[in-house]
Amino acid sequence: MIAMIGAAIAPGIAIMSYFYLRDSLEPEPISMVIRSFIFGMLLVIPIMVLQYIMQNEWNWRSGIVAEIIQSAVVEEFFKWMVIFFTVYKHVEFDEPYDGIVYAVAVSLGFATLENLFYLIINGMNIAFWRAFLPVSSHALFAVWMGYYLGRAKFSQNSKQEKTFLWLSIVLPIGLHALYNAIFLSIQNWLVVIVPFMLILWWQGLKKVQRAHEYGSKNLSSRPQ
Repeated sequence: MIAMIGAAIAPGIAIMSYFYLRDSLEPEPISMVIRSFIFGMLLVIPIMVLQYIMQNEWNWRSGIVAEIIQSAVVEEFFKWMVIFFTVYKHVEFDEPYDGIVYAVAVSLGFATLENLFYLIINGMNIAFWRAFLPVSSHALFAVWMGYYLGRAKFSQNSKQEKTFLWLSIVLPIGLHALYNAIFLSIQNWLVVIVPFMLILWWQGLKKVQRAHEYGSKNLSSRPQ
């Protein structure tokens, strides 16, 4: 059991550490990051209950659209809500890259507990693929979410802020939906999902670099 718990939490902790340590300008208080991670874990049960209701009470049991709504829309929307209402207006959210740190923390908290449940049900033989695919994909969807939340927070006017806020929820849902659609509609999904994940990492790291660039500009424009 200890080995299973370790296999479940290790990918999330490793990925979270990477993105946290990339915050070279003004690192976030570790207590805030842990709090966001725990908030993400707390989302798992209510989301599972809602998904159960969708499948058994609303009879959304089959079809790509039903699967995408139950996972991509529900999961990304709830994660976005937690970040927006617990972090977005917080004083510690003081540079664009912070959006990525907190979004990744919430998403990996969710993915880590979900991963533990999957390993308990299906066994350790899926641990590697769970780390490479679902856990890391949640983190990468969160990079897009956090990047545009950071852009929204430090935008120059309310119209620009609203645009970035919409992008911060629509784009992660779209990427998550595409991720799910690959598994649901392509028989030999492995030949598609690996390039897709590599592109997600490539674009995610570019978002990290751009967030740092905007953060540097933001710091240089502050009054001394």
